[in-house]
Amino acid sequence: MALEHAILVSLTERAGSGYELARRFDRSIGYFWPATHQQIYRVLRRMDEAGWVKHTEIAQEGRPDKKVYRVAAAGQAELTRWLAEPEDPAVLRDGLGVKLRGASLGSLDVVFKEIERHRAEHATRLEVYRSIQKRDFPKPATLRGRDLHQYLVLRGGIRAEESFTAWCDEVIEALRKDNR
Repeated sequence: MALEHAILVSLTERAGSGYELARRFDRSIGYFWPATHQQIYRVLRRMDEAGWVKHTEIAQEGRPDKKVYRVAAAGQAELTRWLAEPEDPAVLRDGLGVKLRGASLGSLDVVFKEIERHRAEHATRLEVYRSIQKRDFPKPATLRGRDLHQYLVLRGGIRAEESFTAWCDEVIEALRKDNR
């Protein structure tokens, strides 16, 4: 998958300026497909040149004109093609796991602190996801279509963060027992 596809999905849900799109990435899609504002603007320009998106310029007083992007027919065709393409399962590539495996070769205290730090970050992200779920999807049993799909992606994120947090707890407990 490329950033282009994440942008096409977002613009299909709602047209927007580069700034609005970057804000959407900060609040939702970016949790699963992160991109900087600069990357988004650069890719939008490339997609515009390729005919995947079209923009309308809106005059703003005292500021440069705002470009509002929407998916063009060629972009919809690309999105349709990409959605039909098989996606390889994600491969876990985690430096923390490698550090844990090599912990006996260096300072176990340093690795232990790193595991605690990762656990705290995953627990924080988990709370963010749960807050989004509570705010945006209070009645999940009633969801259909796009809303259901967005909810299911969020649930995947929640489950991943729950799992990683629980694994960190397991590692911390095992290392404490081993260090006695």
